[in-house]
Amino acid sequence: MSDIHDDRNNDVATEDPVVESEKADLQDWTPAKGEAIARAEGISMTPAHWGVVNFLRDRYMQHGKPSAGREWAELLDETFAAQGGTAYLLKQFPQGPVAQASRIGGLPVPPYTEDPSFGSTM
Repeated sequence: MSDIHDDRNNDVATEDPVVESEKADLQDWTPAKGEAIARAEGISMTPAHWGVVNFLRDRYMQHGKPSAGREWAELLDETFAAQGGTAYLLKQFPQGPVAQASRIGGLPVPPYTEDPSFGSTM
């Protein structure tokens, strides 16, 4: 029988939210690589696009992967509400702001984001 007060059974994360291998991948990313990905997806990057991409990269480095794309979609809508929220973001990233901005930013696309039921993928 295990003791509920036994600290060996407590799995508490004390490390950075982004594992070391993912940090290495993020460090290999450059804005030039982001530009190339954007061009391949039919997007000409502007400061507005970079604002979204950099916001997600910063968020990822501070908090790690979201559990689902919806988490970032709601966060982006709230953060960019003054510019028009989701409608504004979809004009910038027509295949979905979470999926496209993640790809352009060299981030792993959050789970379920590319599922057609997510509502913003093509």
